[in-house]
Amino acid sequence: MDPVITTAELMPILGQPGLVVLEATKYLPGEPGNPAAEFAASRIPGARYFDVDLIADTDATLPHMLPAPGRFARLVGQLGISNDSDIVVYDRGPMFWASRVWWMFGAMGHDRVRVLDGGWTAWRAANGPVETGAPAAPRAASFVPSPRSVRVRGVGDLVANLATGQELVVDARGAARFHAQVPEFRPGLRSGHIPGAVNLPAATLVGPDKTMLPVADLKAKLAAAGIDGSRPVVASCGSGVSATLITLAMVRTGFAPGAVYDGSWTEWGGRQDLPLET
Repeated sequence: MDPVITTAELMPILGQPGLVVLEATKYLPGEPGNPAAEFAASRIPGARYFDVDLIADTDATLPHMLPAPGRFARLVGQLGISNDSDIVVYDRGPMFWASRVWWMFGAMGHDRVRVLDGGWTAWRAANGPVETGAPAAPRAASFVPSPRSVRVRGVGDLVANLATGQELVVDARGAARFHAQVPEFRPGLRSGHIPGAVNLPAATLVGPDKTMLPVADLKAKLAAAGIDGSRPVVASCGSGVSATLITLAMVRTGFAPGAVYDGSWTEWGGRQDLPLET
């Protein structure tokens, strides 16, 4: 199953039993916008809001870290999601937050999830129906996770990989941040990248209309970054969000999904005891 769905494919199945549409819009520090207010004002009909800062490890010092399976199960159950749900997730940006939610469900063992290509921008451009007013409260459901730890990497895994080089670390941040040409926007972070990592800015995987590049173009981008199936891939970024778009692109082009370094540069760049390159 293609992990991406188009607006033309979603429209005729909207409202079908078992289909859950999720909005996952968030904004990074310094970006304007109020996702909760925007969702309340207008959304895809029937959509429910998936808050990646709530459905997260809220005890962690790092932002929106993957929660424990029990917390994830309880909170997605409150959204009316069960193991039988087919999920479509979208956001109002270049699909980063939607792909994060897609990755989270995959890490919890649920693969019946697709990302709306182009998200809200594409939906409005296609004159898709819009719902306004207070969203209806979903009927709670039961979700039983089947965690896949292989989809997640921690800082210890990345430190060990410095010596072995067994996994290819691909950094999804922009080139200027990767090469320490601009400061990090989160206070207290060093500039640079994990030694040995390669750069594939996630923003280059989408076009001006916020839809993903054609599969052939995605394959070329991945190949240029050294993603060729010879080594497992660990995607990293600023805080584990845009990295998931690399994972999504990999699945779209026939590769195994690889893993995501959940703490990403917010963790690595925030520690003085870890090496870096510029």
